[in-house]
Amino acid sequence: MSGQVPVIETQGLGKVYSPGTEAEVVALRDVDISIARGDFVAIMGPSGSGKSTLMNLIGCLDTPSAGTYRCDGIDVSTLDAEELAVLRRDKIGFVFQGFNLLPRMSALENVAMPLGYARVPPDERSALAHEALAAVGLSERESHRPSELSGGQQQRVAIARALINRPPILLADEPTGALDSRTGEEILALFGRLREDGHTVVIITHDPEVAAHAGRVLTMLDGELREEPRLVIGDS
Repeated sequence: MSGQVPVIETQGLGKVYSPGTEAEVVALRDVDISIARGDFVAIMGPSGSGKSTLMNLIGCLDTPSAGTYRCDGIDVSTLDAEELAVLRRDKIGFVFQGFNLLPRMSALENVAMPLGYARVPPDERSALAHEALAAVGLSERESHRPSELSGGQQQRVAIARALINRPPILLADEPTGALDSRTGEEILALFGRLREDGHTVVIITHDPEVAAHAGRVLTMLDGELREEPRLVIGDS
């Protein structure tokens, strides 16, 4: 890993909402992060701690008020709106608690959908979507609609969709929040395998048991970040 450019790197990152007004909120303060390719990182914190703001900045869904962010070596402040959209498409796969699958589409069609925006030919879309579903263990369910799938299967479809453009970063916001504990463990194990395949996995969570699956745990509190000693499942 020595000498490699961090896939996520922030320096002095800050975010202030409604600056200079009575409603001013300092959401992030001077956040420095360096995350290498292949890291599995959990960002923890209670509601209002700033973790969602940090996720939005890492995901290029919002812009910082201060500091810099380099995504896979690219300073995002140098990009215009169209270039940011391309970076999000190519560099970041998003997974959310609510799955966000289209109900009238099959699993295969849901997974292939992002490739339509990239103008990939239909035959190639289907082949890549089949490959992505196979990677999450759902080849036999590709013709099923979301209503015909369990919660865990729907989340696997959502993960396959996030992987379809083969992004280096997988950003997951409370990905097990809508799942029972056993299914949640299966999804977290899947994230571990994706990390072994070279993906950088960042999970936003409030749950210490979820965070314990990660190799690194970063904690947000009142907009400030600190790194916790490594958690090991089963430690007393």
